[in-house]
Amino acid sequence: MVEQTQVAQGKRIQRRTGKTFHVATRLLPERIRHPTYVLYGFFRIADEVVDAEDTAPPDEQRAELDRLRRAALGEEETDDPVLEAFAAVREEHGIPDEDVHAFVDAMASDIDTDRYETYEELETYMDGSAAAVGRMMTAIMELDGEAEAKALPHATKLGEAFQMTNFIRDVREDVVERGRVYLPLETLRRHGVSEEQILELEFDDDVAAAVREELARTERLYEEGVAGIKYLPEDCQLAVLLAAVLYADHHRLIRDLGYDTVSTTPELSFVRKISLLVRTRWKWQWNRDPETVFYEMCGGFDSAHEHRERGPHGPGVAQSD
Repeated sequence: MVEQTQVAQGKRIQRRTGKTFHVATRLLPERIRHPTYVLYGFFRIADEVVDAEDTAPPDEQRAELDRLRRAALGEEETDDPVLEAFAAVREEHGIPDEDVHAFVDAMASDIDTDRYETYEELETYMDGSAAAVGRMMTAIMELDGEAEAKALPHATKLGEAFQMTNFIRDVREDVVERGRVYLPLETLRRHGVSEEQILELEFDDDVAAAVREELARTERLYEEGVAGIKYLPEDCQLAVLLAAVLYADHHRLIRDLGYDTVSTTPELSFVRKISLLVRTRWKWQWNRDPETVFYEMCGGFDSAHEHRERGPHGPGVAQSD
């Protein structure tokens, strides 16, 4: 049984460290919103084991992650209210153990991996750090078997889309604060950009081209992800749609900066988030098709232009049941 104090703690963590996602979470019905706060609290404490400014030695970090893993799986008693609450939510909603393992393994890989040669390598990392999060969110929505089977592949892609947006937005922050480069090295080389150039925060047209390529890849992930929102419970669809709109709106900022996320980190203002909330909610009142509303809100997407030209089920939009 999850206590209200534990839910409140997860909510405080999300409000402080996940402001964009917090805006969307507040639109979820309480039965989903409260477990979401708990999940987010767990994700953050695991992430902070390897991302804190003054991190422990690698062996201690791995030991701490293993402790978090055992507590999250209910294999070890804990006095940490966040871990205790997560273990209760995991059991109540049947969150698969393999998704917990995938997430913690991804956090552990951050200890000694700070470069990714190919997108496929990055995608493997995101299966734990992002896609597993999407699958856990789907689990707490408790879909029936058929709806869950349809929704899960899209939830995976939407989780990856959110994470890729963060990676592209946070190039400078990841270098300065963590010494990490999440843009695939093969993409950089394809555009004549060296790893050292990113580490030295040197922006030019070649870097812009590399960022543009990854932005286009990410927008295809949004296409696949948003296509599955219709399979979610009706009272959850607007919240997930708004999360997609908010994250994707960073692409507008990135384009406005000429794809320069090396010199600065674009951030949505509070006023902009509220504006997107109000506009998305208004459109949702008149059209309950998540894809149509998403593309209307994200007019800067190249895929959005294709969507409008070819129609909602044209070849420019991935369709999958």
